[in-house]
Amino acid sequence: MDRNNYTSVTEFILLGLTDTLELQIIFFVIFLVIYTLTILGNVGMIFLIRIDSHLHTPMYFFLANLSFVDVCYSSTITPKMLVDLLSEKKTISFAGCFLQMYFFIAMATTECILFGLMAYDRYVAICNPLLYSLIMTPTVCLKMAAGAITAGLLNSMVNTSYVSNLPFCGSKIIHHFFCDSPLLFRLSCSDTQLNESIFSTFAGVNMVGTLLVILTSYSYILFSIFRMHSGEGRHKALSTCASHLTAVSLFYSTAIYTYLKPSSSYSLNQDKVASVFYTVVIPMLNPLIYSLRNKEVKKALRHVMTRKRISSFL
Repeated sequence: MDRNNYTSVTEFILLGLTDTLELQIIFFVIFLVIYTLTILGNVGMIFLIRIDSHLHTPMYFFLANLSFVDVCYSSTITPKMLVDLLSEKKTISFAGCFLQMYFFIAMATTECILFGLMAYDRYVAICNPLLYSLIMTPTVCLKMAAGAITAGLLNSMVNTSYVSNLPFCGSKIIHHFFCDSPLLFRLSCSDTQLNESIFSTFAGVNMVGTLLVILTSYSYILFSIFRMHSGEGRHKALSTCASHLTAVSLFYSTAIYTYLKPSSSYSLNQDKVASVFYTVVIPMLNPLIYSLRNKEVKKALRHVMTRKRISSFL
């Protein structure tokens, strides 16, 4: 069929999580609370790292970048979802849909790379402590973070341009609460096999590549930890890695399930649940994980709270 004969699509309809009014209200309250905690938690983490000189290290520099990405990541999806939960007309413009998808892919890609950089940072700190200050200089860390963001933006540009140039006709209903590539492929009038293969390749390279960096780094880390003679040193090394491993496990398990599972095992409801988890819940959990399981962050938080109490009495 000639592409000129395709009906022009100007907007899409997002069906969201449910069409039951009572559940929509309940979900709105729950996700509003989660989104508020996400913003407060991540902005608070950035602020804490900024004002406490003890946290001016490469590890916390990457953590501050992760918090910034989580704010952008969650803000790309959640506000629109909250509006749709209270709206009868759950539409999103053609441009708005692909803009949302662009920033979603960019932030997700950047988050994966940041997790890999944080694992590499822990590898250098534990396996090569004498060279740590020489390898992880402020300039190198800044270039790494800038490279992660640039790679995320470029990866998203390629993927979004492929999908946005597809012809769309007939149904414009997206059975989800945000615009995502796999669902838009199903609305296209053309053969999307090549496009889906390209998308899967980019997603696979990003997730599997960064996961290999993480697993390799922690293999060396664990080997070095078990060789330590000091029980206190072993415990300290493990505690600094525990938060990162928890965050990585939560993020990658849901992302891999969503994007790298066989198409034959696809389930819309299960996919929605997984998507809610890694787009809405995990950005809220990351600052909690890093604050509750990290002695340095808790110490810095107590120090800030103590200073505020003292200043309030003066």
